[in-house]
Amino acid sequence: MNGANIVNGLAALLIVTSILVIDAKRPSRAALLYSLQSLVLVSVFIALAFFTGARQLYLWALTGFATKVVLVPTILYLTLRKFDQAAPIPSMMKPAVSIVLAAVALTASAVVVMRINLPGAAAFKPALMVSFAHFFLGLVCIITQRNILKQVFGYCLMENGSHLTLALLAHQAPELVEIGVATDAIFAVIVMTVIATRIQATVHSLDSHDLMTLKG
Repeated sequence: MNGANIVNGLAALLIVTSILVIDAKRPSRAALLYSLQSLVLVSVFIALAFFTGARQLYLWALTGFATKVVLVPTILYLTLRKFDQAAPIPSMMKPAVSIVLAAVALTASAVVVMRINLPGAAAFKPALMVSFAHFFLGLVCIITQRNILKQVFGYCLMENGSHLTLALLAHQAPELVEIGVATDAIFAVIVMTVIATRIQATVHSLDSHDLMTLKG
């Protein structure tokens, strides 16, 4: 198996972990699955660094491990586990539907990617399809999840997709770019979880349908 196949194979695992994150019934479990997905993303960075010789990707991997595998999931898990005792809020989408939507997202991404001439990343087009598909999967998670804490993971999935896109198309970018993106993600997650917990404290519900009472 050559380097491109390993990178593309690891990227395919991101789709699997995204479906698991979306379908997780408990937000705290989704946080652990998000950590697993981020570990796969870090593995992609390391594989890309090894097979392309882009040594700065090793620093991307180190930054990604500290922020996306450890820090952000820890913040999410510690914040969300106290809500595990509450009755699960049903999703508006069944697990089988999320698999179908993932296939649709990959197909649409394939149509787009195959039309683009990418001399520097031609071997990694399957991984690029996965990265583009994550923008759609993140949006699906935000739209279909009634639990507002689970909607935070929609943003996290899109953010992982943007990291993979950046690593595939601009892995020669300075390390500060990756550090800047990762730092933005940390603050975004903290702000969203604080807002969600404040909503719970005020409305006594994490169900987005209950927030319809705020209309007017």
